[in-house]
Amino acid sequence: MADTQTDQADSGPAKNERSHASFPDVEDEASDRTSDRASDNASETIVQEGVLAKIPNVANGSDNKPPEPEVQPLYSIYTSRQKGYIVFMSALGGFFSPLSANTYLPATPSLASYLGVSPSLINLTVTAFLLFQGLAPSIYGDLADFAGRRPAYLLSFVVYVAANIGLATQSSYAALFVLRCLQSSGSGGLYALNSGVIADIATSAERGKYMGAAQSGIMCGGVYLIVYAIFVPETSRNVVGNGSIPPQGVLGQSLLQKWQARRAAQEQGGGKAYETLSGESRKFRFPNPLKALLILGEKDCAVILFYNAIIYAAWYTVTANLSNLLSTQYGLDALQIGLCYIPFGAGAAISIMVNGYIQDRSYAKVARANGFPVEKKRGTDLTHFPIEKARMASVWPLIYVGAAATIGFGWAIDRHAHLAVPLVMTFLMALWLTAVYNSMNILLVDLYPNSPSTASAANNLARCTMAAGGSAVIEPMIQAMGVGWAYTFVGLLIAALSPMIVVVVRYGPGWRRERAVRLQKRKEAKEQAKKQEC
Repeated sequence: MADTQTDQADSGPAKNERSHASFPDVEDEASDRTSDRASDNASETIVQEGVLAKIPNVANGSDNKPPEPEVQPLYSIYTSRQKGYIVFMSALGGFFSPLSANTYLPATPSLASYLGVSPSLINLTVTAFLLFQGLAPSIYGDLADFAGRRPAYLLSFVVYVAANIGLATQSSYAALFVLRCLQSSGSGGLYALNSGVIADIATSAERGKYMGAAQSGIMCGGVYLIVYAIFVPETSRNVVGNGSIPPQGVLGQSLLQKWQARRAAQEQGGGKAYETLSGESRKFRFPNPLKALLILGEKDCAVILFYNAIIYAAWYTVTANLSNLLSTQYGLDALQIGLCYIPFGAGAAISIMVNGYIQDRSYAKVARANGFPVEKKRGTDLTHFPIEKARMASVWPLIYVGAAATIGFGWAIDRHAHLAVPLVMTFLMALWLTAVYNSMNILLVDLYPNSPSTASAANNLARCTMAAGGSAVIEPMIQAMGVGWAYTFVGLLIAALSPMIVVVVRYGPGWRRERAVRLQKRKEAKEQAKKQEC
């Protein structure tokens, strides 16, 4: 710990959680399209931190005095109330993605009858929706990480609202298929942007509860586009640092941030802890969707994303097929089927909220056991922190209980048990597996705090691709194996692949350090090449 403290003291205030060597920005692995930004490395460190470095005064013999300890800048200048406001608004926006997916599922039998097509063709629209939901965040994520969260949010809402207007007026299968893909392209990026906002304002010590709150909101209607445009501030650390740098452009500024800027101007010279910098103009570039694929190539992230995708695919084999099973096995109508989705949604919402606090407690426990401070204001250097252990410590029992609930659901349907039995199983499955999924999402953001939206985009790409495959094969599996054995296979698959969590906890820290060394050498080589050119 002494060595760690010495390193932190030497690094000065420009060092905080978003610039750890072990958690490099995905920009370092991007193609040469972003190499023109290398000349800004020196100033970018200051911009990202949102403060001016304090230079010690060594004149007039002051070098005989021991230097005053330097204070790290705040990870985020937002107060707890302001953070709560930002998280609340992000939660409202983030709800559109699952809202668009899950409200469609109970209506699939009615849509097949109304449009005069087979259930398999309607299921094809579900598969297409998932594929576009996985691809869209690759664009929105990179856009949000370099241009800001607000432009990406506003673009996604414009696409989403336009698709909803079209869906409300369409009356053909072809239009339904195309507009569902467009709708997914708009709503699919919201989840990744949601994760990015939380990583911007919350340290690892409190990220769990904020992630839980942000992913459990509810809101309906295109009015949210106007609300977001007016009131929600920019939070991207690549644009506003810790919140003290004013964003540039009309889309980057909200009424809240304009009010904060006026108040800061009035308080100038009034004993502020840190001097803020004026915003820099940023060169526009087109988003690079391939950056999400770079994350898939990292060993620790690949393992996390694969198992996370398995969990989500298992989750989706139930939600996507529940309406057909309830219609054929229990003879329920569309309204009754819709009500049967309530236990699933309730279990997921409760799980996300409770798991966030569990994650924060687990983080604090591991931090104290390893001699790390639980720092919620300025962040903790996670270079040697076992973050994988902290995030995965609580998921083991949840995996096996969730797998058992999946198997129980299949056999309850297969044996025509009372309707309450499969509904209880869906509640338990959502309660436990959602917590597992949410825990791995938080870990992924911890691994890439500089590019959280891009990391979440990689997560979306993996999970939605796997879920699309799961929703496509579950019906043939049921026809060949029966409902009970089909979901027994799904549950056993969840349990059989659970040792991948051990791999992440055991080898993840070493893989992180290898990645940090590799990217640091690459960065130094680029800097050396630029010096030679000059």
